[in-house]
Amino acid sequence: MIQPVILWTDGLLFFLSVLIVSLVVWGRRQPQVRATWSQVLNKPSGMAGLIVLLAYVLVGLSDSLHFRPIQNGQPVQEVQSLLDVLLSPLSEQTEKTYSAPFANRAFVMETVLTEEGGQIRTFPLLKYGGQHETDHGRHDQYILDIGIRLFLIWAGLALLTLWGMARASGTGVLQILKHSEYRIARTVWITLMGLGAVVILISGYMGEYHILGTDKVGQDVLYQTLKSIRTGLVIGTLTTLIMLPFAISLGLLAGYFRGWVDDVIQYLYTTLSSIPGVLLIAASILVMQAYIAAHPDSFPTLQQRADMRLLFLCLILGITSWTGLCRLLRGEALKLRQVEYVQVAMALGSSRVKILLRHLLPNVLHIVLITIVLDFSGLVLAEAVLSYVGIGVDPTMYSWGNMINAARLELSREPVVWWTLVAAFLFMFFLVLSANLFADAVRDAFDPRSHRHH
Repeated sequence: MIQPVILWTDGLLFFLSVLIVSLVVWGRRQPQVRATWSQVLNKPSGMAGLIVLLAYVLVGLSDSLHFRPIQNGQPVQEVQSLLDVLLSPLSEQTEKTYSAPFANRAFVMETVLTEEGGQIRTFPLLKYGGQHETDHGRHDQYILDIGIRLFLIWAGLALLTLWGMARASGTGVLQILKHSEYRIARTVWITLMGLGAVVILISGYMGEYHILGTDKVGQDVLYQTLKSIRTGLVIGTLTTLIMLPFAISLGLLAGYFRGWVDDVIQYLYTTLSSIPGVLLIAASILVMQAYIAAHPDSFPTLQQRADMRLLFLCLILGITSWTGLCRLLRGEALKLRQVEYVQVAMALGSSRVKILLRHLLPNVLHIVLITIVLDFSGLVLAEAVLSYVGIGVDPTMYSWGNMINAARLELSREPVVWWTLVAAFLFMFFLVLSANLFADAVRDAFDPRSHRHH
C-alpha cells in the first residue's frame, strides 16, 4: 500500500506534459503545422536529439511520481518515487566510503584486523560491489564475462530491430544501412540502439557493481546522476513556463501600442536587466529559507522543503530571464504593426485584442519556439553554476550542480576521485547537446529567413 504525494513541481511537470501532448494532437490536425514539424523530424540530428530528450523526460517523469509506503497502517516519513523503486539496488546498497567504478574493494586504505589478531593496512572488500564473486582473483574476468553476455543480448536486439524495420519498409537490411533515403530510419535505429546499450548496461550490472563508483558517504554515483535528471528538467521547463507570459504579453504590448506603454515596458526590463542576476537570486533564496525556517509545519518533510526551494528558484529565474525574449518580440511587433493586413484590420475597426491575438501573436510564435528550445540548455547549465556557488537548489536535493560542487573538493585528493565529476558532466553534456541539436532543427524549420536562404 502506498500514499500518493504530489509536490508542486510534480503537478506543474505533468501539467506541462499534458499541455505539450495536447499541442501535438492539435498540430497533427493542422496541415501547415504538420508540414513544418515534418521538416524538423526529417533532419537526422534533430531526430536524434528529440529521441534523447524524450529518454531524459521519461526518467524525469518517473522520478516525479512520488508516494509514501504504508507500514503498520501508517505512511512512513520518507517520500519515494517510481524511479527509486526501479533503481532500488542502487539506492539501498550503500558502501562505507569511496569506491571506483566496477571495483570490488574500497578506494581508501583502512586498518583491518587479521584472523590472528594483528592489524594491516589494506583496501577492504566492499559490502555490496563485487561480493557475488566466489573467486576474487577473477574480478576482471567476471566483469568481462557479464559484458560479453550483455553485448550478445544487445547485438541480438539490434539485429532484430533492424530486420523488423527492413520488413516494415519492404526493403533489405543493407539498403537501410546504405541508401540516403533511409537516413531518418537509420538515425532512429542508431540512437535507440545507443540508448538501449545504456539501459542494458545499467540493468545487467546494477546490484552487482557500482557502475560509476560511490561518493564520500558510499552512495552510488549512477543513482545520484539519474536522480539529478529531474532537477535539470524542472529548471529548464518550469522556468520557461513562468517566463513566457511576461515576455509575450509585454513584448507585444510594447511593440503594438508604442508611446508611453512602450516607454514603461522598456524602463521595466532595462531596470531589471541592470540588476545582477546572481545577487537577486541569492537574496530571494535567503528570503525563502527564512520563510521555511519560520513555518516548519507547512513543510513536514525534507523533500517538500527542497521542492519548494526548487520551485522558488524557477520563479526567480523566470522573472529575471524574460527580458531578452521581450526585446525580440517588441521589435517584431513594431515591424508587424506596419504590414498591410494589420493596417487593414485597424482601418476596419477590429479591436486591439483581436489584432494582438489573431495577427501579431501567430506571426511571432516561431521566435518564441526557437527561443524556448535554445534557452533550455542555458537554464540547465545555469542550475549547475548556481548550485556550484551555493545559491541553487537545496543541498539535500540531487542535482548535477551539487555533484560538481562536491567533486571540487574530491579533485584535490591524492589519488584523485574523478568519477563524480565525469558522471555529472557526461549526463549534463548529452542533455544539453541533444537540446541544442533539436533547437537547430526547430530554428531551421520555423525561421522564415532560413527558407529564403534556401
